[in-house]
Amino acid sequence: MTVDRDHVLRTAAALLSRKATSTMDEVARAAGIGRATLHRHFAGRDALVRALEQLGIQEFEAALDRARLDEGGAGDGLRRLIAEMEPAAELLAFLVTENQLFEGDRINEGWARLDARVSALFRRGQEQGEFRIDLSPAWLTEALYGLIGTCAWAVMDGRVAKNDFQYMIAELLLGGARRSVEK
Repeated sequence: MTVDRDHVLRTAAALLSRKATSTMDEVARAAGIGRATLHRHFAGRDALVRALEQLGIQEFEAALDRARLDEGGAGDGLRRLIAEMEPAAELLAFLVTENQLFEGDRINEGWARLDARVSALFRRGQEQGEFRIDLSPAWLTEALYGLIGTCAWAVMDGRVAKNDFQYMIAELLLGGARRSVEK
């Protein structure tokens, strides 16, 4: 039997996003394969999480590309990015809380690439007078990740309507990031 690795990863992502403590047995069952088959592809939970990390980075980079961040105003670019990130929001929510991904010397360089691209969007918005300058681009980047993750969880739990995902994030982040015009 041929195992569709992408199917296994996406199934694991969906399961772990909803229940981060899921066992390898639960992941295998959800993917419709045996535990031994899962272990042939992923030696253990760490290997599975690392593969999910790579998938998440790829998904996020693709969303950044589709969002065309350099077109139009920074606020419009941010709204497009949020829309493009929505399909991968549950995976991002899981990954940003996986401490093992951000400890020691095994940090994936992909995160730095993502951070740089998102921070550049916020920096451009600051330079063009669209965003507040008293909040660093690095902080705004972290706030975006946090809002995407938190909103994904709220949608999964039924506390926020799926149709409100983009609006809720954009309005809260942009409302706090916008530079106010002093009179």
